[in-house]
Amino acid sequence: MTNPFFKNTGPHDISYLLKSIDLLNHNFSDEKVKDIKDLHSSQLGEITFFHSKKYEYLAKVTKASFCLTTENLKSILPDTCKPIITSKVLLHTAQITKIFYPDSVTDDFDNSVQDIIKTEYKDKVKFGKNILIGSNVKIGSNCLIGHNSIIEKNVSIGDNCKIGSNVIIRNSLIKNNVHILDGCVIGKKGFGFFPDKNSNFRYPQVGIVIIEENAEIGCGSTIDRGSLSNTIIGKNTYLDNQIHIAHNVKIGENCIIAGQVGFAGSSTLGNNVMIGGQAGISGHLKIGNNVQIGGGSGVIKNIPDNSKVMGYPAKDIKNFIREKNDR
Repeated sequence: MTNPFFKNTGPHDISYLLKSIDLLNHNFSDEKVKDIKDLHSSQLGEITFFHSKKYEYLAKVTKASFCLTTENLKSILPDTCKPIITSKVLLHTAQITKIFYPDSVTDDFDNSVQDIIKTEYKDKVKFGKNILIGSNVKIGSNCLIGHNSIIEKNVSIGDNCKIGSNVIIRNSLIKNNVHILDGCVIGKKGFGFFPDKNSNFRYPQVGIVIIEENAEIGCGSTIDRGSLSNTIIGKNTYLDNQIHIAHNVKIGENCIIAGQVGFAGSSTLGNNVMIGGQAGISGHLKIGNNVQIGGGSGVIKNIPDNSKVMGYPAKDIKNFIREKNDR
């Protein structure tokens, strides 16, 4: 599911899309393209992208009609998906995404906000001083919002939620019984861009943040919304203070993550994962179920289920202890 809050300007002719990004060496009929999505989510009549062999398992079964990819990866795609060959897969994906969702690139301040006293929630929510509420906001029953917080446009908050002071939320779906502590920023655009002719082309962030039931987000944490998919925090997962979650990260259920842990984009955690403070998780990795990662570790490769790792680069904890004792 891409962001339901951004307007899709499609459908567009495939020839128009390719001409717009200077890919003129393809000869397709004027087929309509309805949307752009990732390999997993894309459907017939949509365009996707495939830039790394680590996603071969998704590329083989994609339902997209078109795919931006490279010469050496095109043979992996199913016959129903027409390859569009380019040496700049990610840049051209970003440019086409911007055509479909031109409003997704910037996060200017929300001038639709107004004092909560002027909204329908003045008698439905317990709130502190200086609370601002944007357009297209829904807040459930028995919720509390602390001082100086801003619920910007396109936010849904479930029942029995507690939002601390100095919190900013945008483009997010917050389920029931979620606790977001002071100073968090949730749902802003992720850090994705490509150098292009001496300038940085920012990747549109079309996804949202989803925080499932009974999760807790610690003070000063930041959770970026997804690019072409969503950023998800699973049920009953607790984040300590000052944690950064980059775009497209998906954290499973019942996870415990200590302070100052950082996640690069598009990594996935299973259920029941525990991570010690100040660990770093590189992008596009898969961390299995029941994994334990020691504090200060640097994770740069996939970790299978039931593993215990520590160090930089993170390795099996028994090997880490043995090497440390041998010094």
